[in-house]
Amino acid sequence: MKPEQAERFFIEELFNKTQDKDILKNEKLEEIDKLTGDASTRRYYRIFTDKKSYVVCLDNPFEGEMEKHPFLSVQQFLGTNKVRVPAILDHNLSRGYSLQEDLGNVTLLTHLSDMTSTEKEYTVYKTIVDQLLELHRIPAGAVKNPNLFQLKFDYQKYMDETRFTFKYFLNFFNKIEDENLIQDLEKLFDPIMKRLADQKMVITHRDFHSRNIMVKDNNYIFIDFQDARWGIPQYDLVSLLEDCYYDLKQSNRESLKRYYYDNLDPAIHGQKTYEQFLELYDDMTIQRVFKAVGSFCYIYNWRKDDRYLKYIGFAMEKIRRVMMDNPRYADLKQKLYQHYYAN
Repeated sequence: MKPEQAERFFIEELFNKTQDKDILKNEKLEEIDKLTGDASTRRYYRIFTDKKSYVVCLDNPFEGEMEKHPFLSVQQFLGTNKVRVPAILDHNLSRGYSLQEDLGNVTLLTHLSDMTSTEKEYTVYKTIVDQLLELHRIPAGAVKNPNLFQLKFDYQKYMDETRFTFKYFLNFFNKIEDENLIQDLEKLFDPIMKRLADQKMVITHRDFHSRNIMVKDNNYIFIDFQDARWGIPQYDLVSLLEDCYYDLKQSNRESLKRYYYDNLDPAIHGQKTYEQFLELYDDMTIQRVFKAVGSFCYIYNWRKDDRYLKYIGFAMEKIRRVMMDNPRYADLKQKLYQHYYAN
């Protein structure tokens, strides 16, 4: 898709300023294509020179220093700590411009469409889990920039996300206005959030799913990490293995959970047994997937983007399966699904 003429002129101007810094100075800009946006407000463009292609991201102007920028500061930290993220070639914060490595169009989700065996699927995910382990092993002492990772998944954050889904999934999407029901559900979600908040934390990607991992030259590259914060290790692991976009083979899911647990020092995750790790994994699945349902509904309600509606049913059934045969969730399952199925 071609950008509007004003957008093209703007990008050409910014690219010329990049070349004024002796960056890509010997390359000639030939073409600009607008890329399909994600769920954010950022706009992406692929630019082609006579030698190579790159990606331009246009975001809101930022007047602070790079060390305070929500994306570039995290990118620099992760790259320094050997986490594979897109290279940044240039930026102009005051104009919301960054020039990035072109990662191509193949997300992990697209890549998975070519999987023809359980073994191949496992190999791909094991490689990504190995990279996730490297992220979660980064010690707190490695964070020298005081502007980084100031937020964390605490009890209040978990409850705010749950109430977010009450609002956009139950109220707006399903037209349920029963305040007593919402209060009852909040009380039933409460112990889950308390258990999750009372755990050791690592640096988490925050949105680690198959649309936020790119595949380039057989490498898996993490994107959309600007909301990284402190959270329990299960947060990212659940985001990957319980992805609302892709139904991972159950045998692979179980093997990967065990592999992750066996390869992360207990001093980092804090659980004494694998059973305790799995209990928190289930709690995290309920919270994380329920939040995703709220996000799908929010995008539809306020942006009129219906691309994500098809994942709601799959997500709700995933939560139900986790709750089945577990007395800890019996009351919550009954209360939530008798109303969900009735609509």
